[in-house]
Amino acid sequence: MATLTHMPELIEPSDTEHDPVLEVHDLHVHFKTHEGLIRAVNGVSFDVPRGSIVGIVGESGCGKSVTAYSILRLIQKPGLIAGGQMHFHPLHQPSFDICQLAEKSRELFDMRGGLASMIFQEPMTALSPVHTVGNQIVEAIRLHKSVTKKQARQMAIDMLAKVGIPGPERRIDQYTFELSGGMRCRVMIAMALVCQPQLLIADEPTTALDVTIQAQIMRLIKQLQEEMKTSTILITHDLGVVGQMCDHVVVMYMGRVVETGPVRRVIHHPRHPYTQGLLASLPSLAVEHEKLPSITGSVPSLTNLPSGCAFHPRCPHAQAGLCDVNGPPELESLNSQQAAACLRVHEIEDDQAQ
Repeated sequence: MATLTHMPELIEPSDTEHDPVLEVHDLHVHFKTHEGLIRAVNGVSFDVPRGSIVGIVGESGCGKSVTAYSILRLIQKPGLIAGGQMHFHPLHQPSFDICQLAEKSRELFDMRGGLASMIFQEPMTALSPVHTVGNQIVEAIRLHKSVTKKQARQMAIDMLAKVGIPGPERRIDQYTFELSGGMRCRVMIAMALVCQPQLLIADEPTTALDVTIQAQIMRLIKQLQEEMKTSTILITHDLGVVGQMCDHVVVMYMGRVVETGPVRRVIHHPRHPYTQGLLASLPSLAVEHEKLPSITGSVPSLTNLPSGCAFHPRCPHAQAGLCDVNGPPELESLNSQQAAACLRVHEIEDDQAQ
């Protein structure tokens, strides 16, 4: 899955898929530390069209996971959602702003695990080692569904079978430490989807798995998303995975969105230098005996961001006196769907066209 070999055909959206299930607007998440105020998410905006998969991609530390945790209001102290709106539009229910839900409120409780759920990055730490698989999935069901314990157990068995776990009637009574890494990941997917959420967040769900199991898990998530019509946010650092899995992509760098648009458009016509660098660094079977290109430099500290565009110290197109002054550039609409945050975006395109 890590190698982008071709662009898959995108699913044609239905009429209802034109409406977003989630609208994130100008989201800010801060962490107060001894080193200073860290703006982990700094004015992020994007939509999740209903029934589609949106990939959020970028290097480690760019704010992907913090954005995902913010959607479910899982940011803990010293973290704070400092501003913004996250409008959730569930089917057959009134819309609401997730940021306005009170802590420990019934509305927030109903949303987590019911309307929206998450596949966490590390199943071994997210799952309890002292409770059986069945206990954990049954608890999730009974918290959000009015069913008996027997009915919930059967629902859990059915879901385990759906995610490809062999012998679910036996596995349901096992503990997580008795399962392989791939099996634990499938349990996490089963727990996240068993209540049929309208929004699924997958935070790098294949971390620490070998490449063949990664491919199986990604295919499983894609298959279940298509069957259940669940709107999905996929957090990853790999644009190759995004190209094979997603309909839309949000590229983040240092807490900000630097490019966004339909996957096919962004991958074939990347406009921001950071997106171009990520694509150029993808391994390719067509390149033999050549050094793999990489983005020069390293990610700066969030406590000591450079002036102007945060990417300018690493950007091959940076221009002194333009890219390194004032604040970071805002997203600019380049066409009806694609946008990029680069002051030289039009000049770069003209240079490449020559």
